[in-house]
Amino acid sequence: MRNSIRSFPKGQYVATYKLLPSLIAIVMTVLVGCGPEQGASEQGSSEEDAPPAAESGEATQTEEEPAGEVVEIGGAPEGIVADPETGLVVVGLRDPDGLVLVDGSSGDVIRDVELPESPRHLSLAAPGGPVLVPAEDSDALVQVSLPEGEVLDEIPVGTSPHDAAGTPNGRIFVGNEYGDSVSVVEDGSETDRIENLLQPGGVATTNDRLVGVVSVEESTLEVFDTGALDSLGRVGAGEGPTHIVAGPENRFYVTDTSGDAILVYEALPEPEQVDNVSLPGSPYGIAIDPERGFLWVTTEDRLVQYALEGGMLREIARYPTVREPYTVAVDTASGRVFVAGRAEGELQILDPNEA
Repeated sequence: MRNSIRSFPKGQYVATYKLLPSLIAIVMTVLVGCGPEQGASEQGSSEEDAPPAAESGEATQTEEEPAGEVVEIGGAPEGIVADPETGLVVVGLRDPDGLVLVDGSSGDVIRDVELPESPRHLSLAAPGGPVLVPAEDSDALVQVSLPEGEVLDEIPVGTSPHDAAGTPNGRIFVGNEYGDSVSVVEDGSETDRIENLLQPGGVATTNDRLVGVVSVEESTLEVFDTGALDSLGRVGAGEGPTHIVAGPENRFYVTDTSGDAILVYEALPEPEQVDNVSLPGSPYGIAIDPERGFLWVTTEDRLVQYALEGGMLREIARYPTVREPYTVAVDTASGRVFVAGRAEGELQILDPNEA
């Protein structure tokens, strides 16, 4: 199936948004669907007919104390991003709906940002912000300023935007999970759309202006040129991929949550898998620290640290986490790592140099 691109006139838009994700744990580590409760509103996959995306396993009971410091932030936290310029950690909350801005050094809550609906995954358009907030049920991308925490705009995109990533040239790519597409946003509006991507989940961009898209329904990774929007190729991505990050030398790292593995890809001249690292425990959250050459991945009850060694990964350490460690972020300025614990509404702050 070949991809096609639609163009849109630029303009200003305002939209409300809503997110109500569901997690149905059947037996400890059985994986279930990831997405909104409402079906798709445009042509494409819907929650009813699309295969479920993999999820992290059910929260496990453990007597082991989490490494580092734990801060209560409440609100069923899930999405998380750390900004190296302001030193703020931004966490998406779903009860009540909003964002919380935390001082990454002290753990103090600096500001609560009210949102009309719940966010999902978070990323930065660039260091210093704004924060990119895909709002699944409203089919909108919300941008929030740092350090003020002001909602700058709400941009209509495709059906069920799930993840977003910015590029050095100012473009933003938004994966529309149940719209079977990726929206291209520039100057506050959707200007293009890459279609025929079956249930895109994770999206990541490199400094060399490449964007990688994980398609959940097909279990594939496809890489595009962010300028011309041409596809460089599509390859398999394990049994049930979920999230993706981009690393140095045009590499992509994918969590194969159903396959209990981390997959490593070279992107140029065309995408090719170069490593498959076994990681039992439903690997889910993933973050990269290119400054120090580390990759961080969460499982059901552990945060795993890897060293980037060319196209290979070498495990360095494992740290006990808060319950349901759905997402992880790293401050590339300090090297400090943050984990959002969904089960108890907690933020775990870990300094690897002191652990």
